[in-house]
Amino acid sequence: MASETLLARITDYASRPNPYPLYAELRESGPMVRQTDGSYLVGTYHAIADLLHDPRMSVDPRARGEVTHKPPFLRLDDPEHHRLRTLAMRPFGPPHSPGRVDAMRGEIDEITKELMKSFEAGRQIDVVDDFAYPLPVTVICRLLGVPPEDEPLFRAWSDALVAAADVRPGEDSTETDKAGDQARIEMGGYLVNLAEQRRGRPGDDMLSAFVNEPDPTLRLSQEELAETAVLLLIAGHETTVNLITNGVLTLLRQPEHLDQLRRDPGLLPQAVEELLRFEPPVHMRERIPLADIRVAGTTIPEGTSVVLVLASGNRDPERFHEPDRFDPTRPDNQHLGFGSGIHLCYGGPLARVEALSALGALLPHLGTASLVQDPPPYRQNAMLRGPRHLPIRL
Repeated sequence: MASETLLARITDYASRPNPYPLYAELRESGPMVRQTDGSYLVGTYHAIADLLHDPRMSVDPRARGEVTHKPPFLRLDDPEHHRLRTLAMRPFGPPHSPGRVDAMRGEIDEITKELMKSFEAGRQIDVVDDFAYPLPVTVICRLLGVPPEDEPLFRAWSDALVAAADVRPGEDSTETDKAGDQARIEMGGYLVNLAEQRRGRPGDDMLSAFVNEPDPTLRLSQEELAETAVLLLIAGHETTVNLITNGVLTLLRQPEHLDQLRRDPGLLPQAVEELLRFEPPVHMRERIPLADIRVAGTTIPEGTSVVLVLASGNRDPERFHEPDRFDPTRPDNQHLGFGSGIHLCYGGPLARVEALSALGALLPHLGTASLVQDPPPYRQNAMLRGPRHLPIRL
Protein backbone atom coordinates (compact mmCIF):
# COMPACT_ATOMS: atom_id res chain seq x y z
CA MET A 1 0.00 0.00 0.00
CA ALA A 2 1.19 3.53 -0.79
CA SER A 3 0.47 4.66 2.79
CA GLU A 4 3.16 2.24 4.07
CA THR A 5 5.87 4.16 2.19
CA LEU A 6 4.84 7.61 3.37
CA LEU A 7 7.77 8.10 5.76
CA ALA A 8 10.26 7.14 3.04
CA ARG A 9 8.60 9.54 0.62
CA ILE A 10 8.40 12.37 3.18
CA THR A 11 12.08 12.03 4.08
CA ASP A 12 13.13 11.75 0.41
CA TYR A 13 15.02 14.96 -0.39
CA ALA A 14 12.85 15.46 -3.50
CA SER A 15 9.90 16.16 -1.14
CA ARG A 16 11.71 18.81 0.90
CA PRO A 17 10.41 21.89 -0.99
CA ASN A 18 6.77 20.83 -0.46
CA PRO A 19 5.95 17.89 1.82
CA TYR A 20 2.41 19.14 2.49
CA PRO A 21 0.58 17.02 -0.14
CA LEU A 22 2.17 13.96 1.51
CA TYR A 23 0.96 15.17 4.90
CA ALA A 24 -2.57 15.43 3.49
CA GLU A 25 -2.22 11.85 2.21
CA LEU A 26 -1.06 10.82 5.69
CA ARG A 27 -4.08 12.36 7.41
CA GLU A 28 -6.44 10.73 4.92
CA SER A 29 -4.81 7.33 5.58
CA GLY A 30 -5.83 7.39 9.24
CA PRO A 31 -4.58 8.62 12.60
CA MET A 32 -2.02 5.76 12.92
CA VAL A 33 -0.32 4.61 9.70
CA ARG A 34 2.09 1.66 9.83
CA GLN A 35 5.23 1.89 7.70
CA THR A 36 7.23 -0.82 5.94
CA ASP A 37 9.99 -0.56 8.58
CA GLY A 38 7.48 -1.29 11.37
CA SER A 39 7.24 2.29 12.65
CA TYR A 40 4.01 4.26 12.82
CA LEU A 41 3.24 7.75 11.48
CA VAL A 42 0.74 10.04 13.18
CA GLY A 43 -0.49 13.05 11.22
CA THR A 44 -3.77 14.33 12.70
CA TYR A 45 -3.76 17.21 15.18
CA HIS A 46 -5.75 15.66 18.00
CA ALA A 47 -3.95 12.28 17.87
CA ILE A 48 -0.56 14.06 17.96
CA ALA A 49 -1.62 16.33 20.84
CA ASP A 50 -2.93 13.34 22.83
CA LEU A 51 0.32 11.39 22.36
CA LEU A 52 2.49 14.40 23.27
CA HIS A 53 0.67 14.43 26.64
CA ASP A 54 0.60 10.64 27.14
CA PRO A 55 3.00 9.51 29.93
CA ARG A 56 3.18 6.04 28.32
CA MET A 57 5.05 7.56 25.37
CA SER A 58 8.80 7.91 25.95
CA VAL A 59 11.32 10.19 24.27
CA ASP A 60 14.25 8.10 25.58
CA PRO A 61 15.98 6.13 22.76
CA ARG A 62 16.94 3.51 25.37
CA ALA A 63 13.26 2.46 25.32
CA ARG A 64 14.04 0.96 21.89
CA GLY A 65 17.10 -0.83 23.27
CA GLU A 66 19.41 0.89 20.77
CA VAL A 67 21.36 3.22 23.05
CA THR A 68 23.09 2.42 26.33
CA HIS A 69 24.53 5.81 27.32
CA LYS A 70 22.38 8.41 29.04
CA PRO A 71 20.96 10.85 26.46
CA PRO A 72 20.62 14.65 26.93
CA PHE A 73 17.57 15.73 28.93
CA LEU A 74 15.69 16.57 25.73
CA ARG A 75 15.56 12.76 25.28
CA LEU A 76 14.81 11.86 28.92
CA ASP A 77 11.47 11.13 30.59
CA ASP A 78 10.23 12.49 33.91
CA PRO A 79 11.24 12.66 36.70
CA GLU A 80 14.86 12.99 35.44
CA HIS A 81 13.78 15.23 32.57
CA HIS A 82 11.92 17.55 34.95
CA ARG A 83 14.91 17.84 37.30
CA LEU A 84 17.39 18.71 34.55
CA ARG A 85 15.00 20.98 32.66
CA THR A 86 14.31 22.91 35.88
CA LEU A 87 18.04 23.33 36.55
CA ALA A 88 18.68 24.39 32.95
CA MET A 89 15.88 26.97 33.16
CA ARG A 90 17.09 28.60 36.39
CA PRO A 91 19.57 31.01 34.73
CA PHE A 92 16.75 32.23 32.45
CA GLY A 93 15.04 33.68 35.53
CA PRO A 94 12.17 32.57 37.81
CA PRO A 95 9.04 31.10 36.18
CA HIS A 96 6.51 33.69 35.02
CA SER A 97 9.02 36.56 35.34
CA PRO A 98 10.55 38.58 32.49
CA GLY A 99 13.99 37.10 33.19
CA ARG A 100 16.98 36.99 30.90
CA VAL A 101 15.18 36.72 27.55
CA ASP A 102 13.15 39.92 28.03
CA ALA A 103 16.25 41.67 29.34
CA MET A 104 18.00 40.84 26.05
CA ARG A 105 15.36 42.39 23.76
CA GLY A 106 17.38 45.58 23.31
CA GLU A 107 20.60 43.66 22.70
CA ILE A 108 18.85 41.38 20.16
CA ASP A 109 17.56 44.47 18.33
CA GLU A 110 21.11 45.88 18.26
CA ILE A 111 22.52 42.64 16.80
CA THR A 112 19.73 42.71 14.21
CA LYS A 113 20.55 46.30 13.24
CA GLU A 114 24.24 45.44 12.87
CA LEU A 115 23.40 42.56 10.51
CA MET A 116 21.04 44.79 8.52
CA LYS A 117 23.95 47.00 7.45
CA SER A 118 24.66 44.60 4.57
CA PHE A 119 21.15 45.15 3.17
CA GLU A 120 21.70 47.64 0.38
CA ALA A 121 19.36 48.27 -2.53
CA GLY A 122 20.37 46.49 -5.73
CA ARG A 123 22.39 43.91 -3.83
CA GLN A 124 21.82 40.15 -3.66
CA ILE A 125 22.06 38.58 -0.21
CA ASP A 126 21.59 35.13 1.26
CA VAL A 127 19.00 35.45 4.05
CA VAL A 128 20.42 32.33 5.76
CA ASP A 129 24.16 33.05 5.75
CA ASP A 130 23.92 36.84 6.01
CA PHE A 131 21.15 37.12 8.57
CA ALA A 132 19.03 34.18 9.82
CA TYR A 133 22.02 32.07 10.91
CA PRO A 134 24.31 34.69 12.52
CA LEU A 135 21.51 36.37 14.53
CA PRO A 136 20.49 33.46 16.81
CA VAL A 137 24.05 32.08 16.98
CA THR A 138 25.32 35.45 18.22
CA VAL A 139 22.45 35.69 20.73
CA ILE A 140 22.87 32.19 22.21
CA CYS A 141 26.66 32.55 22.35
CA ARG A 142 26.27 35.79 24.29
CA LEU A 143 23.74 34.17 26.63
CA LEU A 144 26.09 31.27 27.32
CA GLY A 145 29.23 33.43 27.43
CA VAL A 146 31.01 32.05 24.35
CA PRO A 147 33.67 34.48 23.00
CA PRO A 148 32.71 35.90 19.56
CA GLU A 149 35.90 34.59 17.95
CA ASP A 150 34.87 31.01 18.84
CA GLU A 151 31.38 31.20 17.31
CA PRO A 152 32.49 29.69 13.93
CA LEU A 153 33.51 26.49 15.74
CA PHE A 154 29.89 25.65 16.37
CA ARG A 155 28.66 25.40 12.78
CA ALA A 156 30.35 22.07 11.97
CA TRP A 157 29.51 20.63 15.40
CA SER A 158 25.92 21.78 15.07
CA ASP A 159 25.53 20.36 11.55
CA ALA A 160 26.78 16.96 12.72
CA LEU A 161 24.46 16.89 15.75
CA VAL A 162 21.40 17.93 13.75
CA ALA A 163 22.12 15.34 11.05
CA ALA A 164 22.31 12.62 13.73
CA ALA A 165 18.93 13.69 15.15
CA ASP A 166 17.11 13.45 11.81
CA VAL A 167 14.55 10.78 10.91
CA ARG A 168 16.21 8.46 8.36
CA PRO A 169 14.09 5.40 7.56
CA GLY A 170 15.90 2.41 6.08
CA GLU A 171 19.32 4.12 6.10
CA ASP A 172 22.47 2.87 7.77
CA SER A 173 22.97 5.71 10.24
CA THR A 174 26.12 4.35 11.91
CA GLU A 175 28.54 6.92 10.46
CA THR A 176 26.11 9.82 10.96
CA ASP A 177 25.52 8.79 14.58
CA LYS A 178 29.27 8.44 15.19
CA ALA A 179 29.89 11.92 13.79
CA GLY A 180 27.09 13.28 16.00
CA ASP A 181 28.53 11.61 19.11
CA GLN A 182 31.99 12.98 18.32
CA ALA A 183 30.61 16.49 17.82
CA ARG A 184 28.72 16.25 21.12
CA ILE A 185 31.90 15.18 22.95
CA GLU A 186 34.00 17.96 21.40
CA MET A 187 31.42 20.70 21.90
CA GLY A 188 30.61 19.52 25.44
CA GLY A 189 34.32 19.48 26.32
CA TYR A 190 34.79 22.99 24.95
CA LEU A 191 31.78 24.37 26.89
CA VAL A 192 32.70 22.65 30.18
CA ASN A 193 36.25 24.02 29.90
CA LEU A 194 34.83 27.48 29.26
CA ALA A 195 32.50 27.15 32.25
CA GLU A 196 35.35 26.02 34.54
CA GLN A 197 37.26 29.21 33.67
CA ARG A 198 34.32 31.12 35.23
CA ARG A 199 34.22 29.11 38.48
CA GLY A 200 34.78 31.63 41.27
CA ARG A 201 35.06 34.41 38.66
CA PRO A 202 31.49 34.61 37.31
CA GLY A 203 30.39 36.82 34.47
CA ASP A 204 26.82 37.71 33.53
CA ASP A 205 26.28 34.57 31.46
CA MET A 206 24.60 31.20 31.80
CA LEU A 207 27.77 29.08 32.00
CA SER A 208 28.85 31.24 34.95
CA ALA A 209 25.44 30.75 36.56
CA PHE A 210 25.68 26.96 36.17
CA VAL A 211 29.15 26.52 37.73
CA ASN A 212 28.66 29.12 40.49
CA GLU A 213 25.28 27.84 41.74
CA PRO A 214 25.54 28.23 45.56
CA ASP A 215 23.01 25.49 46.39
CA PRO A 216 24.74 22.07 46.08
CA THR A 217 21.36 20.35 45.51
CA LEU A 218 20.85 22.47 42.39
CA ARG A 219 24.26 21.99 40.78
CA LEU A 220 24.71 20.12 37.52
CA SER A 221 27.33 17.38 37.37
CA GLN A 222 30.08 17.92 34.81
CA GLU A 223 28.39 15.46 32.43
CA GLU A 224 25.01 17.18 32.91
CA LEU A 225 26.62 20.59 32.37
CA ALA A 226 28.16 19.40 29.08
CA GLU A 227 24.89 17.93 27.78
CA THR A 228 22.81 20.91 28.92
CA ALA A 229 25.16 23.53 27.44
CA VAL A 230 25.32 21.65 24.10
CA LEU A 231 21.54 21.36 24.03
CA LEU A 232 21.07 25.05 24.82
CA LEU A 233 23.45 26.05 22.05
CA ILE A 234 21.91 23.77 19.40
CA ALA A 235 18.27 24.31 20.38
CA GLY A 236 18.97 28.01 20.87
CA HIS A 237 19.69 28.65 17.21
CA GLU A 238 18.81 25.77 14.85
CA THR A 239 15.03 26.18 14.98
CA THR A 240 15.23 29.99 14.91
CA VAL A 241 17.23 29.94 11.66
CA ASN A 242 14.38 28.01 10.02
CA LEU A 243 11.67 30.16 11.59
CA ILE A 244 13.19 33.40 10.24
CA THR A 245 14.06 31.96 6.82
CA ASN A 246 10.70 30.26 6.33
CA GLY A 247 9.07 33.53 7.40
CA VAL A 248 10.89 35.57 4.75
CA LEU A 249 10.14 32.95 2.07
CA THR A 250 6.44 32.83 3.00
CA LEU A 251 6.06 36.63 2.96
CA LEU A 252 7.85 37.02 -0.38
CA ARG A 253 5.54 34.40 -1.84
CA GLN A 254 2.49 36.23 -0.47
CA PRO A 255 2.97 39.93 -1.24
CA GLU A 256 -0.56 40.81 -0.12
CA HIS A 257 0.23 39.66 3.43
CA LEU A 258 3.66 41.27 3.28
CA ASP A 259 1.97 44.58 2.43
CA GLN A 260 -0.56 43.99 5.21
CA LEU A 261 2.23 43.58 7.78
CA ARG A 262 4.17 46.56 6.44
CA ARG A 263 1.04 48.71 6.87
CA ASP A 264 0.30 47.27 10.32
CA PRO A 265 3.47 45.97 12.07
CA GLY A 266 1.35 45.46 15.19
CA LEU A 267 0.16 42.22 13.56
CA LEU A 268 3.68 40.78 13.66
CA PRO A 269 3.31 38.75 16.91
CA GLN A 270 0.22 37.03 15.44
CA ALA A 271 2.05 36.54 12.14
CA VAL A 272 4.95 34.80 13.92
CA GLU A 273 2.48 32.38 15.54
CA GLU A 274 0.94 31.73 12.13
CA LEU A 275 4.39 31.07 10.66
CA LEU A 276 4.99 28.55 13.45
CA ARG A 277 1.80 26.79 12.30
CA PHE A 278 2.07 27.26 8.53
CA GLU A 279 5.82 26.63 8.03
CA PRO A 280 7.12 25.28 11.35
CA PRO A 281 10.87 24.88 11.91
CA VAL A 282 10.40 21.37 13.36
CA HIS A 283 8.33 18.92 11.30
CA MET A 284 8.56 15.67 13.26
CA ARG A 285 9.30 14.23 16.69
CA GLU A 286 9.67 10.61 17.71
CA ARG A 287 8.03 8.81 20.65
CA ILE A 288 8.39 5.22 21.88
CA PRO A 289 5.66 3.35 23.82
CA LEU A 290 6.84 2.01 27.19
CA ALA A 291 4.19 -0.75 26.93
CA ASP A 292 1.76 -2.03 24.32
CA ILE A 293 -0.78 0.76 23.93
CA ARG A 294 -3.98 1.10 21.96
CA VAL A 295 -4.45 4.33 20.01
CA ALA A 296 -7.37 5.07 17.69
CA GLY A 297 -8.20 1.36 17.40
CA THR A 298 -4.60 0.33 16.69
CA THR A 299 -2.33 -1.55 19.12
CA ILE A 300 1.20 -0.14 19.07
CA PRO A 301 3.75 -2.61 20.44
CA GLU A 302 6.16 -1.56 23.20
CA GLY A 303 9.45 -0.18 21.86
CA THR A 304 8.05 0.74 18.43
CA SER A 305 9.10 4.01 16.80
CA VAL A 306 6.12 6.40 16.55
CA VAL A 307 6.80 9.49 14.42
CA LEU A 308 4.54 12.43 15.26
CA VAL A 309 4.37 14.66 12.17
CA LEU A 310 3.78 18.01 13.89
CA ALA A 311 3.70 19.93 10.60
CA SER A 312 0.89 17.68 9.36
CA GLY A 313 -1.12 18.32 12.54
CA ASN A 314 -0.66 22.05 11.95
CA ARG A 315 -2.42 21.68 8.58
CA ASP A 316 -5.27 19.45 9.84
CA PRO A 317 -8.63 20.77 8.56
CA GLU A 318 -10.32 19.08 11.55
CA ARG A 319 -8.53 21.62 13.77
CA PHE A 320 -7.80 24.70 11.63
CA HIS A 321 -10.08 26.56 9.22
CA GLU A 322 -8.55 26.67 5.72
CA PRO A 323 -5.28 25.23 7.07
CA ASP A 324 -3.34 25.60 3.80
CA ARG A 325 -3.92 29.36 3.81
CA PHE A 326 -1.42 31.65 5.54
CA ASP A 327 -3.45 34.06 7.68
CA PRO A 328 -1.47 36.46 9.91
CA THR A 329 -4.70 37.40 11.75
CA ARG A 330 -5.72 33.78 12.48
CA PRO A 331 -7.52 33.47 15.83
CA ASP A 332 -7.30 30.44 18.16
CA ASN A 333 -3.91 29.45 16.80
CA GLN A 334 -2.88 26.67 19.20
CA HIS A 335 -0.29 25.24 16.83
CA LEU A 336 2.25 22.45 17.42
CA GLY A 337 5.19 24.53 16.20
CA PHE A 338 7.01 24.14 19.53
CA GLY A 339 5.48 20.76 20.38
CA SER A 340 3.32 20.39 23.49
CA GLY A 341 3.29 18.69 26.87
CA ILE A 342 6.27 18.32 29.19
CA HIS A 343 8.71 18.56 26.27
CA LEU A 344 7.34 21.86 24.97
CA CYS A 345 10.32 23.70 23.50
CA TYR A 346 11.71 25.79 26.36
CA GLY A 347 13.60 27.97 23.88
CA GLY A 348 10.26 29.08 22.41
CA PRO A 349 10.17 32.50 24.14
CA LEU A 350 13.69 33.32 22.87
CA ALA A 351 12.84 32.17 19.32
CA ARG A 352 9.74 34.38 19.31
CA VAL A 353 11.71 37.46 20.44
CA GLU A 354 14.39 36.83 17.78
CA ALA A 355 11.81 36.25 15.02
CA LEU A 356 9.92 39.44 15.96
CA SER A 357 13.14 41.46 15.92
CA ALA A 358 14.35 39.92 12.65
CA LEU A 359 11.10 40.14 10.68
CA GLY A 360 10.33 43.59 12.09
CA ALA A 361 13.70 44.84 10.80
CA LEU A 362 13.32 43.07 7.44
CA LEU A 363 9.76 44.21 6.63
CA PRO A 364 10.75 47.65 5.27
CA HIS A 365 13.24 46.00 2.88
CA LEU A 366 11.08 43.12 1.64
CA GLY A 367 8.49 45.23 -0.21
CA THR A 368 10.80 45.59 -3.21
CA ALA A 369 12.76 42.36 -2.71
CA SER A 370 12.47 39.34 -4.98
CA LEU A 371 13.38 35.67 -4.71
CA VAL A 372 16.35 34.67 -6.85
CA GLN A 373 15.34 31.00 -6.77
CA ASP A 374 12.00 29.43 -5.87
CA PRO A 375 11.98 26.86 -4.45
CA PRO A 376 15.36 27.54 -2.84
CA PRO A 377 17.82 24.75 -2.02
CA TYR A 378 16.75 23.03 1.19
CA ARG A 379 18.70 21.38 3.98
CA GLN A 380 18.96 17.61 3.82
CA ASN A 381 17.20 17.36 7.19
CA ALA A 382 13.51 16.37 7.03
CA MET A 383 12.86 16.89 10.74
CA LEU A 384 14.34 20.41 10.96
CA ARG A 385 13.06 21.58 7.59
CA GLY A 386 14.18 24.88 6.12
CA PRO A 387 16.12 26.41 3.21
CA ARG A 388 19.90 25.92 3.29
CA HIS A 389 20.21 29.15 1.33
CA LEU A 390 17.65 31.82 0.50
CA PRO A 391 19.11 34.26 -2.06
CA ILE A 392 17.04 37.41 -2.52
CA ARG A 393 17.60 40.55 -4.57
CA LEU A 394 16.89 43.85 -2.80
